[in-house]
Amino acid sequence: MRNAETALPVGLTLRRELGKWDLTAIGVNQVIGSAVFILPSQIAAQVGNWSPVAFIAIGFASLLVALCFAEAGSRFEGTGGAHLYARAAFGPFVAFEVGWMQWLTTMAGQATVVNAIALALGFYWPELTGGVGRIAVITVITLTLAWVNLRGIHQSAVAINVFTIAKLVPLAIFIMVGFWFIEPSRLVPSGATTLGGASTAALLLVFAFGGYHVIGVPAGEAADPRRHLPFAFPMTIISVTAIMTLAQIVAMGTLPDLPRSATPLADASLLFMGAGGALLMSVGAVISMTGNNMSASLAGSRMLFALAESGDVPPLFAKIHPRYRTPSNAIIFTALVTLAFALSGSFTILAVASALGRLVIYLSVGAATLRLRQGVLREKVRPATFTIPLGPLVPVLAIVISLLMLAGANLAQFLGGTAALAIGAALYAINYYSRRLKGNG
Repeated sequence: MRNAETALPVGLTLRRELGKWDLTAIGVNQVIGSAVFILPSQIAAQVGNWSPVAFIAIGFASLLVALCFAEAGSRFEGTGGAHLYARAAFGPFVAFEVGWMQWLTTMAGQATVVNAIALALGFYWPELTGGVGRIAVITVITLTLAWVNLRGIHQSAVAINVFTIAKLVPLAIFIMVGFWFIEPSRLVPSGATTLGGASTAALLLVFAFGGYHVIGVPAGEAADPRRHLPFAFPMTIISVTAIMTLAQIVAMGTLPDLPRSATPLADASLLFMGAGGALLMSVGAVISMTGNNMSASLAGSRMLFALAESGDVPPLFAKIHPRYRTPSNAIIFTALVTLAFALSGSFTILAVASALGRLVIYLSVGAATLRLRQGVLREKVRPATFTIPLGPLVPVLAIVISLLMLAGANLAQFLGGTAALAIGAALYAINYYSRRLKGNG
């Protein structure tokens, strides 16, 4: 006998141990990686002293999209996030494409960030930036996080919460100490920004704020996902918007010629806290990126597990470890594929494709939010425990925002994302016809 929701043998299910703050920590870890430590100078270079306004504006836009995830997620209890919402709203093919892009996007982020960790450590130990040293750093981090992930959802949640606290402490120190050294005149906006600068800054910030879509992926291991997701999605965006905006203000107010700095938070800390402050920011960046990878390791493996639950990839990836109650095969396979991309350097191809992939996810959830409100579909899914106010306005705005982001993608990102979608369609077709030949379709 099989459980209809999980498609797994009755009695062997994932443990539901994640609370609302655990889910929020997953989101914060996924959004706050390396960008917060280097982005202040890039945004200031585009829009000058209007940059705090830019952070708040994109934070608000991200909140509109996150609210769609919150409403859609409040109807489901299984693993998969946007993949589940798209399946109920638009059917298996669209759902597979969304899930496929979620998996690729998460692996791309993890492979990119673990390479950035090796580069950051290389500032103090140059031998870690290439050769055996680089291979060792990337391999140890990737496999260690996978091992923690394999051992149980409780262990993963503890690790993610520790990383969240550890990454927020240096940022909090930077903000609280730095406020005493701000030169107010440096915060006064002067002159109008150009349309090109504003557009570039918006795109940089949109992708810097991205990643929160993973919050819903491990919902099958949440204690009460239909109530906790509507809390975790907006709380993540509100938290990271506040942190990033305050860090930007301190960097602007304390660091002369901010746009020219390659490491703005470390350089600003050096000015008002000395060498110890710069070291604190460097260590904080490494911790932040490692925490980002921990969340990615969790979400990526659960996404593959969700695809297997739906029958879209081989069922061996839906196997649950009898002792740890984690999707062991999905964890191991995702870690090994991520490691291969990270070591080979081909993760850059994934990173290009993932830019469009993230927009596909956002668009699908905005549209699914509207479609799941319709009478026929509404009767096939659980009622929402959270409904966005103002009727269709917020989902429509979320769709418009996603389309504007899509319009801003460069040619390489568009072609890479289209190629990834085409590969996904081919994989779906192969699996579909193979199931039919076996009599299971």
